[in-house]
Amino acid sequence: MENEAVSKNFIEQIIDKDIEEGHCSKVVTRFPPEPNGYLHIGHAKSILLNYGLAKEYDGQFNLRFDDTNPTKEKEEFVESIKADVEWLGAKWHGDVLFASGYFEEMYEAAVKLIKKGKAYVCDLTAEQIREYRGTLTEPGKESPYRNRSVEENLELFENMKNGKYADGEKVLRAKIDMASPNINMRDPVIYRVAHISHHRTGDKWCIYPMYDFAHPIEDATEGVTHSICTLEFEDHRPLYDWVVREVGYENPPKQIEFAKLYLNNVVTGKRYIKKLVEDGIVDGWDDPRLVSIAALRRRGFTPESIKMFVDLVGVTKSQGAVEYPMLEYCIREDLKLKAKRMMAVLDPVKLIIDNYPEGQVEYMEVPNNQENPELGVRKVPFTKELYIEREDFMEEPPKKYFRLFPGNEVRLMNAYFVTCIDYKKDENGNITEIHCTYDPETRGGNFTGRKVKGTIHWVSATEGVKVKTRLYENIVDEEKGVYNEEDGSINVNPNSLTVVEACYVEPELAKAQPQDKFQFVRNGYFCADLKDSKQGEPVFNRIVSLKSSFKLPK
Repeated sequence: MENEAVSKNFIEQIIDKDIEEGHCSKVVTRFPPEPNGYLHIGHAKSILLNYGLAKEYDGQFNLRFDDTNPTKEKEEFVESIKADVEWLGAKWHGDVLFASGYFEEMYEAAVKLIKKGKAYVCDLTAEQIREYRGTLTEPGKESPYRNRSVEENLELFENMKNGKYADGEKVLRAKIDMASPNINMRDPVIYRVAHISHHRTGDKWCIYPMYDFAHPIEDATEGVTHSICTLEFEDHRPLYDWVVREVGYENPPKQIEFAKLYLNNVVTGKRYIKKLVEDGIVDGWDDPRLVSIAALRRRGFTPESIKMFVDLVGVTKSQGAVEYPMLEYCIREDLKLKAKRMMAVLDPVKLIIDNYPEGQVEYMEVPNNQENPELGVRKVPFTKELYIEREDFMEEPPKKYFRLFPGNEVRLMNAYFVTCIDYKKDENGNITEIHCTYDPETRGGNFTGRKVKGTIHWVSATEGVKVKTRLYENIVDEEKGVYNEEDGSINVNPNSLTVVEACYVEPELAKAQPQDKFQFVRNGYFCADLKDSKQGEPVFNRIVSLKSSFKLPK
């Protein structure tokens, strides 16, 4: 039987052709974040794509920090990014790499370009450079400093390096073509003066390379074969190719662009998240309402669910956005057979079984997951007083309401059939107690002697444990859209977080460790919070509800 043909994305097709034609023998990819903030779901696509390709072709995947802009970079971000990449399961080759480790090579490359007559020191201000650049319809104007001699440029660049000029006083520019239809090729700046301490090199340098110059050199130095980046760099590819060609790399890397991952109605912009953090609307970059990788991990998403999501989105050249429910679908699918199904009551009201023996504790055998017998069974304590969900009782039920109401019989999950005989209210008309009788013959909940239509879950009022749970909605007010048109601020959903201080759960759940995941039957999937859980006092985040209208595209 012949192997089924596997459909390959356009990047795999390019790599196949490059291998076939002898352009490369070993595939080397990289993920090159700038350490100036936390990674988000869009970066996960890039990480998994680059790592996945290296793995598929038995090649090499590098993790490299593009730390060429010391004004915004911090060691904190370096560590958070490493943790995110590790958590996603992407294993990088050897040591973590840094662009700053190549500063010497970049300086030498710039000197080489000056000697070739391909770079010059320019005294124009940033504003003047913009003015001289021209527009999409008009060519640029040459800088009056463009024709300095090689000797003068070498001396001035050396002086820049030695700290003789103030920030912005001089820049080094590539000498390409001021009339190019691609604005990026109109003598771009490749080095600037910046008297600022770097998180790794300290005060050794006071000139720093620009990203468009540094990046191709980093790739070429590492032997990267395929530099895979997002579509906004497509217009920068001619400059990328120019740098590796003019500096003289024998086996230059090939830049390939793919469509970014966009999620509708989510906040990914660093400055917006920073504002949410500073204003105290969220409790940090890893607040479970955000879509940073750290936030998704804390919320309870798994690396497998993120990978499934990225695979579903696919790799294309065409830009589009996907809906958040697709990500929720992936975590439901991943946890469906993995998670124990436990009982937890989020909005408790007391149910008392009048004819049940006082002080008796029975242990009911409950399957951990009906769909996966391999997860085994557990014992759950059953007592005279229980908690049930407030919505599982109604005084005057509508038609087709099959849960508890006066005179009706329901099944207590994995326990007994009970019939409501009475209830009590407080002065405000709120139900405080529901009184029932039970039928001892129906133990286990599988009694077939008569039918009941309703099944509800419960937790022992005396043996159960009180915990805090957090229910999340989108932090964005979806009706208004993400951004306020008047001032550009975020339209925050006032109901994005609901804290339930008194949720009652099975005793076993008190032992939950941070990041342990469960299905709370009928209430959704929950995860013990990474930061706020204490030994014996877990705090549970709802990852996702149980139901969704999302359907996989056919």
